[in-house]
Amino acid sequence: MDIIILFGAGLFAGALNSLAGGGSFVIFPALLFVGVPPIMANATNTFACLPGYGSGAIGFKEDILRHKDKLLQYSIISLIAGYLGAEAVLRVSDEQFSGLIPWLMGFAVLAFSFGGKLNAWMAERSSNSARAAKTGSILTAGLLALICFYGGFFNAGLGIILLAYLVLAGFKDLNAMNGLKLLISFLVSITAVVRFAMSGSIEWQSGTVALVGATIGGFVAAKYAYLLPASLIRNFVIVYGIGLTVYFFYGQYF
Repeated sequence: MDIIILFGAGLFAGALNSLAGGGSFVIFPALLFVGVPPIMANATNTFACLPGYGSGAIGFKEDILRHKDKLLQYSIISLIAGYLGAEAVLRVSDEQFSGLIPWLMGFAVLAFSFGGKLNAWMAERSSNSARAAKTGSILTAGLLALICFYGGFFNAGLGIILLAYLVLAGFKDLNAMNGLKLLISFLVSITAVVRFAMSGSIEWQSGTVALVGATIGGFVAAKYAYLLPASLIRNFVIVYGIGLTVYFFYGQYF
């Protein structure tokens, strides 16, 4: 039964990621539901999401390579901060992490819900941001490090937060932004997965079942994406995410 639940969650999550994003909102609670401890569920969710980031980045390879001047800096920050985020989550207990879950989920849902508006707001002010990016300011690099640290600590919502950062950094080409978002997410996740694997924090069987489901679900949904409007799927993810956040808050505090 657990395998069926996880495979189904993976299918659904992969489809959501192809259509609108938010797949972690499905896989992470599914892992908790089948009895995987909170920190291990978080680590396993990061593992299950990893291939999607990698394959997506490959799809945007040409767009990414147009910004070779940024790749070394972004890669170093992503790998180091992602590792530190994973290290940090391993230093809290399951009980402590359970107390953080409602807040982390709430933050991820807010980022998912208002990320588009935030991106638009930043785009209107991108001239100042572009100048800041050209100077290679410590503030801009520090912000990316904080975002990648969050991604290593808790994966949900990372993509939309990275998009907002890239707008702030002066990027305007959507394909390049999506490619860099996926590349950074992949690097953050791969270094976090390595750290989680070293500590024995990944439930490999559960994660692999969800991973296979997500791969199939993402592929099928991509082929039939035209059948459903992205806005409808996005609204569903928001409503579902809010309900999930309320559920975690209720379970934690009532």
